[in-house]
Amino acid sequence: MNRRLVLIVTALALSTAVHAQPLPTKESVVQKMTLANDYFMQKWPDPGVPIVGDRVRPSNIWTRATYFEGLMALHHICPEKRYTDYAIAWGESHQWGLAWKNDNRNADDMGCGQTYIDLYNMDPRPERIRILKEAVDKMVASNKIDDWWWIDALQMAMPVFARLGALENEEKYWNRMHEMYLHTRNVEGGRGLYNPEDHLWWRDKDFVPPYREPNGEDCYWSRGNGWVLAAMARVLEQNPPSKKQRKEYITMLKKMSEALVKVQREDGFWNVSLHDPGHYGGPESSGTAFFVYGMAWGINHGHLKKGKYLPAVIRGWNALCNEALHPNGFLGYMQGTGKEPASSQPVGYDTMPNFEDYGLGAFLLAGSEVYRLAR
Repeated sequence: MNRRLVLIVTALALSTAVHAQPLPTKESVVQKMTLANDYFMQKWPDPGVPIVGDRVRPSNIWTRATYFEGLMALHHICPEKRYTDYAIAWGESHQWGLAWKNDNRNADDMGCGQTYIDLYNMDPRPERIRILKEAVDKMVASNKIDDWWWIDALQMAMPVFARLGALENEEKYWNRMHEMYLHTRNVEGGRGLYNPEDHLWWRDKDFVPPYREPNGEDCYWSRGNGWVLAAMARVLEQNPPSKKQRKEYITMLKKMSEALVKVQREDGFWNVSLHDPGHYGGPESSGTAFFVYGMAWGINHGHLKKGKYLPAVIRGWNALCNEALHPNGFLGYMQGTGKEPASSQPVGYDTMPNFEDYGLGAFLLAGSEVYRLAR
């Protein structure tokens, strides 16, 4: 066999491996995203109405903030006035304030600021970011850097600091964000919440070894690690000014993706426990959606090799669309709120989680990046 033929055969083999499942079309991606989003908007026609569950919560808490991140991502690829009208009505209903109280340093309560800033960038009305900026400025002016003691906080708050840094062209936001991130990574819980051996994160100090899963492995919660991977993408898209900071976030995106692709299920989902598939094993949509988003973002921005990660992205997206998404737009296999694999179990196709919004936000974020890869 001559060299030219060898190259052709090799290229065909690689192509077959990469596209073991075909890329979706852009039209199909938008159709799935729109189906899921319309289901939610019809269920919640007034975005400002409080969320009533085990207690009454304002609708700008972290769960709904994550949904609006996804809605803005849908709007960027499929602009519709009803999307921005819905987001603006949400912000106005809360007077563009933070959840619970406006001087709160809690990352969960600050997550709504990501969308506030995005809407400000579209129409720079000062009231949209005044309260948020005052709260962040207080954090920047203080010496306290241990607020982000759980890894979910990285996705809630880091993109807020990054957006303000980009908006104001002020490195103080980036620098304080990086200091707080490094505390979570290297110090929190006595040794940091990131394990450089497995390239995955413990959710908080309660899960740092000697805590173990039933099979003896470390506890790496799927959605928790999904929050971190998403945070890296959402910070990097703001283009950190410091090469040192940018290198850290790119490296973390790469190392986490490499660790995650190894534990993807054959059906395309990820288990709630990444290193113990027998501990509440089965499909789970929220972690899966965040992993699809982070990896697809990494491919689209040249940080992850397409040949290695595209098959995982396609399998994950197809699993979400073909196995989790109901004909009416409801997303199944969604773990409810919590902090570990055992939280809000059982998780099934027809299981209604206590909050639907953050899982949908993750799905829309994933779709927005798959759309950029699609045919």
